Amino acid sequence: MRAAIVGVGEVPPQRSTEGRTTMSFLADAARRAVADAGIGKDRIDGLLVGPQVGETPQHVPATVAEYLGLQPRMANVVDLGGASGPGMVWRAAAAIAAGMAETVLCVLGNHREPVPPRSPNRNPIREFDVPFGASGANTAYALLKTRHMAEFGTSDRDFAELAALARANAQANPTAIWHGRPADVDGILASPWVAEPLHLAEIVMPVAGGDAVIVTSESVAAGLELPHAPVLLTGAGEMVTHRAMSQAPSLTTGPLRPSIKQALAQAGLGIDGVGLLSLYDCYTVMLAITLEDAGLCAPGRFADWMRDHDLTPGGDLPLNPNGGQLGIGQADLAGGLSHVVEAVHQLRGTADGRQARAARSALVTGNGATMSEAVALVLEAS
Repeated sequence: MRAAIVGVGEVPPQRSTEGRTTMSFLADAARRAVADAGIGKDRIDGLLVGPQVGETPQHVPATVAEYLGLQPRMANVVDLGGASGPGMVWRAAAAIAAGMAETVLCVLGNHREPVPPRSPNRNPIREFDVPFGASGANTAYALLKTRHMAEFGTSDRDFAELAALARANAQANPTAIWHGRPADVDGILASPWVAEPLHLAEIVMPVAGGDAVIVTSESVAAGLELPHAPVLLTGAGEMVTHRAMSQAPSLTTGPLRPSIKQALAQAGLGIDGVGLLSLYDCYTVMLAITLEDAGLCAPGRFADWMRDHDLTPGGDLPLNPNGGQLGIGQADLAGGLSHVVEAVHQLRGTADGRQARAARSALVTGNGATMSEAVALVLEAS
């Protein structure tokens, strides 16, 4: 599976946005992506969006298309939580290969009101998990970290190193929510417990924002006068294993392991052939398990592996050089798409102030629910 990413757009994260709608963030991100690609919006004939809790409960593609002034030949909702963004990219490529569209806009975003919107939720997790205290992401990811520490002997300090790296990398990204506020390992560990053993600084900061990418075929990209070289999608993998933590096959490995394996195989690369890591990092434990599931190190050995590498933008294997979501904040579902946007900037050489050295390939991951829904992409410079 191959396709070309020819434009990206990113709305800087914001802590609060009274008076703005999710639709306005989608429009802002889409406008930026179209401008970045240097094309007219009339070229867009495919649209992929995410669900909108509390704002547009049904007919989301039609509502967004109308708002943006588009009339797509292919439109759909991708609902994979934090994996939705990467999941959109390979679905766009598949739609193009099937002849259903030629140029697809993938867009996610959200506003952030003082009182967040709610919607009815009657799925089984409410009956079998929540009554016993397993309510919310913090509790679920605390369970993952607890299990990892018990099984492998990893320490609080090991996980804190990941958060400190995110803060350090974010200092080179002026739009990051934690720009200007670095934190070392001791600072991470000094932050309060949220759900033991998770510290506040190990958890993403919720923000408002938006991200968009424009995907087309290699042949169409070759015929366009693009302001930037396209970035190629050369491999993808996806897997869903469960929704509720009580039904998870494992608490120390997840569906990203087979997803990454499939994406690398499609691209004809081994993990050692990847020059940049843009990995989903809602919590430190999620990032730790992803490093292990990618085959970069043995299970339980992520901290030793980290200490053997320079993971900063100028290092031997940059990891989330923009700070990742732990550094820039998580704009709801758009957080997953931000990893695609950053990889594109790095591979085409437009990551001002944080450019990785000679990166030609990137592994991008997305994660939904609690290590439940997984997407992996391999992107390469053209």
